Amino acid sequence: MTGINSQASDHPSGPIASNFEQRIREVEALSLSPLATPSYPADRERPESPCGLRTPFQRDRDRIVHSKAFRRLKHKTQVFVAPLGDHYRTRLTHTIEVTQISRTVARALSLNEDLTEAIGLGHDLGHPPFGHIGEDVLDRCLQKRWDREFRHYNHSLRIVESIEREGHGLNLTATVRDGIAHHSGRSDIPQTLEGRIVRLVDRVAYLNHDIDDAVRAGVIDPADLPAGPIEVLGDTGAERIDTLIHDLVERSAVEGNIVQGDEVAEAMDQLRTFMFDRVYLGPEARREHSRIESVITTLFDYYADDLTRVPSGGSPDGAEPAELVMDWIAGMTDRYCIRTFEDIAVPAAFAP
Repeated sequence: MTGINSQASDHPSGPIASNFEQRIREVEALSLSPLATPSYPADRERPESPCGLRTPFQRDRDRIVHSKAFRRLKHKTQVFVAPLGDHYRTRLTHTIEVTQISRTVARALSLNEDLTEAIGLGHDLGHPPFGHIGEDVLDRCLQKRWDREFRHYNHSLRIVESIEREGHGLNLTATVRDGIAHHSGRSDIPQTLEGRIVRLVDRVAYLNHDIDDAVRAGVIDPADLPAGPIEVLGDTGAERIDTLIHDLVERSAVEGNIVQGDEVAEAMDQLRTFMFDRVYLGPEARREHSRIESVITTLFDYYADDLTRVPSGGSPDGAEPAELVMDWIAGMTDRYCIRTFEDIAVPAAFAP
């Protein structure tokens, strides 16, 4: 909420604020599923006095939206690097789509929408420039130099815990941090059903909007999509998302967990395999891979060879050498990364 200091120790109190927590507890007791995560009490590493106008998860949402890392998402690659058209997804629009669909699922299952929203908005804060290609290159550089892995979901957690607010972190609740850290299929399962919604919807969203962008870019034609999965899920992105979400809600309501039906899950996996073969690892993507690898590797070696070159402010106090370089490069937007590469690698006489 703009204008409210969410870290303040004291909040103005009135008839609404003084009664807020009790009213929310009563509403949730009546409206939420027994499987839902209640908004209270707030479990934070650093205790804070409550806000009289927002639940703990709403405060977490606001802190994420007002963070610098969140603002940078608008200039980070989803699939296509620096696309020329106005309608391609970025990491920010992907985040918004995931959050919107996730809230729909949470509401249908009578789970905590505010928790789901906070996890959805924060789940991709740790993505480096150039999407998953950039993540792979940065991971290889770190492993080669310092035997340290880079995973964007771990870095998302590092941002909210240790980097934002000049190294103090956002002091988010434990359940939001858990959902952010475990949203990827390569990580452990989230503790809450709300976190599991975001984990599955993340895949639903990117698979379908990436198809849309790939068609727009001329990389694939709608007729190229495999017939079997399309017959099960639908001809358009809207139809496929509708099928996937209805299946997810109905199956999850029966199982008491966040699950898909076998036929729909298989169709989605087949469509995902097609996208990896034709789009994510296809010829056009591979042409970009070598260029992106050159950019990030050059920057990594430049900073790793002389840590005094790493600007201040990208890491918390006491960060290790690997963290200094990792935090700085992972925090770059695509365009800032390219601009920095040009400053370092392109002679001034040839710079654009």
